[in-house]
Amino acid sequence: MSQGQASIPSQPKAKQLRACLLCSIIQTPADFRKHGCPNCEELMQMKGYPDRIQSCTTTHFEGVIANVKPEDSWVSRWQRTSKCVRGMYAARVKGRIPEDVEAELESRNIKYRTRDGTEVD
Repeated sequence: MSQGQASIPSQPKAKQLRACLLCSIIQTPADFRKHGCPNCEELMQMKGYPDRIQSCTTTHFEGVIANVKPEDSWVSRWQRTSKCVRGMYAARVKGRIPEDVEAELESRNIKYRTRDGTEVD
């Protein structure tokens, strides 16, 4: 995960916002289509694929966290986003990643945890 920066969407686009099911970053569908997910594009492969954006992101999320200094923030550690780029993140995200992404995580010995608040570390 890189230490870049995600863009903050303008107010009129707020109703279109989607959250990544893996890292919970919030972006517009256009940003996911143009840039992919700034944290997990290698796994999610959304850049340029609207169908993939639909299956790997959701509009069903709660709360918004502005993550300005992820590496120093206790909230980022709590949300498991301390190694993610700066940006807006959902506090909770409803949904599961696609099976192929979950299988890829498993093959890399990475444990998938939903971001809906039901699993506790």
